[in-house]
Amino acid sequence: MPQQTSQEARTVRHDAVISLSSATATLGSRPVLRGVDLAVRRGEVVALLGANGSGKSTAVRSVIGQVPLTGGSVELFGTPLKQFRQWARVGYVPQRTTAAGGVPATVREVVSSGRLSRSRLGLLSSKTDKAAVDRAIGLVGLADRAKDSVSALSGGQHQRVLIARALASEPELLIMDEPMAGVDLASQEILAGTLRRQVAAGVSVLLVLHELGPLEPLIDRTVVLRDGLVVHDGPPTAGALPGHDDHHLTKEDCHPDAAGAASPLPTGLLS
Repeated sequence: MPQQTSQEARTVRHDAVISLSSATATLGSRPVLRGVDLAVRRGEVVALLGANGSGKSTAVRSVIGQVPLTGGSVELFGTPLKQFRQWARVGYVPQRTTAAGGVPATVREVVSSGRLSRSRLGLLSSKTDKAAVDRAIGLVGLADRAKDSVSALSGGQHQRVLIARALASEPELLIMDEPMAGVDLASQEILAGTLRRQVAAGVSVLLVLHELGPLEPLIDRTVVLRDGLVVHDGPPTAGALPGHDDHHLTKEDCHPDAAGAASPLPTGLLS
């Protein structure tokens, strides 16, 4: 991979909403990230791809502080992660989870929780808050299910609720871990359309994907990981995409908590 000049590196850091530099991380005793450099610039859509156990989900979780780094650094909007507090600017969609985490809740209640980072004293009372929640639910095509329990929804609809929750804070940056995994075709099309509108509005996006699929037209860059290292960072070309064996995640990728290395999400960013 071509080396950046010092001027190019300074430009990337200045314009980056995410900057992961020389990042290393372990899950249990297993090295997962082994010196990862990753930047997402303002208004850019970056897809993170890789084979089984390559470190895709670990890299994303390290960006939001859920997996602590053993070396290197993370910055969000130019601020070191440890000092970053403006979590309303970040919308996070986790991988393979139920929308309410097993707690009885309606679609509106779950989506409203994504607005708390912008509210005072953890209360949603303003017309602005309510309008933002309604807008987020409408964006994912669930306006007619707003009062329904999330337990009555399909897997694809659950994923749409999680995305609406992330959109409720009107974020400048969306981080999405496998948003298309296990989602039916109709929901894939709705999610692709939702993301298209966010990108058109200038939202920056980092996606973990197995394959580009319906999102391919939106992708500016692909970053491919192999054994915890970046092996490609550039335009999405056929030769850079991972193979068909990437369609199955390891236990560590799916459930990092089981390996004992994950930490709670930062305050203001729900899992």
